[in-house]
Amino acid sequence: MNEPLPNPAVRKLKSLAQKLEPVLALGKSGASDAFLKSLDEALAQHELVKMKFAAFKDERKTLAPQLAEKTKSHLVWVVGHVAVFYRQQPDAAKRKVAL
Repeated sequence: MNEPLPNPAVRKLKSLAQKLEPVLALGKSGASDAFLKSLDEALAQHELVKMKFAAFKDERKTLAPQLAEKTKSHLVWVVGHVAVFYRQQPDAAKRKVAL
């Protein structure tokens, strides 16, 4: 598991995430390998990803940390039926989010 993000970084990521539209939606098929691959690709491209729970809304508080662990990302927050994930781009030249 990743080290927790410092509070100032979490606050900044939350403020940036408010302006984002959900990139992915977790539907009836659940957290399948294909969904995890899509989430991983979205994190690689965008670093900060907003995901909507179209299904499994009751399990969102347990599913979101599992998704973060499987994609080696940070779960920034879960609010309503939306979760926000962050994974820093290893290449400094390609980073889109500066913390």
